[in-house]
Amino acid sequence: MPVRLFRFSIALFVVLALLSNSGFAVDVKTLAAAVDAHYNHLRSLEADFTEVYRGSGMDRTESGTLWLKKPGKMRWEYRSPKDKLFVSDGRDAWFYVPDDRQARKTPAKKLEDIRSPLAFLLGKTKLERELQGLSLAPDMAPWRPGNVVLRGVPQALAERVSEILLEITPDHQIARIIIQEVDGAATEYRFDGMKEDVKIADGRFEFKPPAGTETMDAELGP
Repeated sequence: MPVRLFRFSIALFVVLALLSNSGFAVDVKTLAAAVDAHYNHLRSLEADFTEVYRGSGMDRTESGTLWLKKPGKMRWEYRSPKDKLFVSDGRDAWFYVPDDRQARKTPAKKLEDIRSPLAFLLGKTKLERELQGLSLAPDMAPWRPGNVVLRGVPQALAERVSEILLEITPDHQIARIIIQEVDGAATEYRFDGMKEDVKIADGRFEFKPPAGTETMDAELGP
């Protein structure tokens, strides 16, 4: 699996798995159960995101807007430092970079086969079951005061991930995700301006390559 797709996949499933409108639970088990209950009712999400990657001698920051809609629809629209797009209508997924005049395509089902977030978006699992050793992380300073940080290891990716840190607001929204890989690389996602259950037209998740764009079938990762 491409490294970028791996990070992207983990982040996507956590975004929707950790959304809730009620107050903080007393303990992690109760919190996880409340999150799962809310997730079953969540239909869509819109948020601004910042993605920071540090590793392999690189330090890269990108930002844009994210839209998610059940079942399995997603759009990551990067605007800085350059335009690029990852979009899926639940059937096919595309990665498009206008400057490259190239679009890569793969079936959404194939994304599931390589542990993409689609299984989580479709409600096939629970947070505590997927994140081994889920617990509070009092040693980690939150990005914003008043938030709580959790940590756990995704069982299916334990060979590649040392831990995932999840920063949750008092409203049970996720403000930040940090994916720590065993090789020392780290990818951080920060989310602002989150809007839940907003109306999002299905057309936002469709993609038609512009004229003159080279298209190819390939595994994806923005």
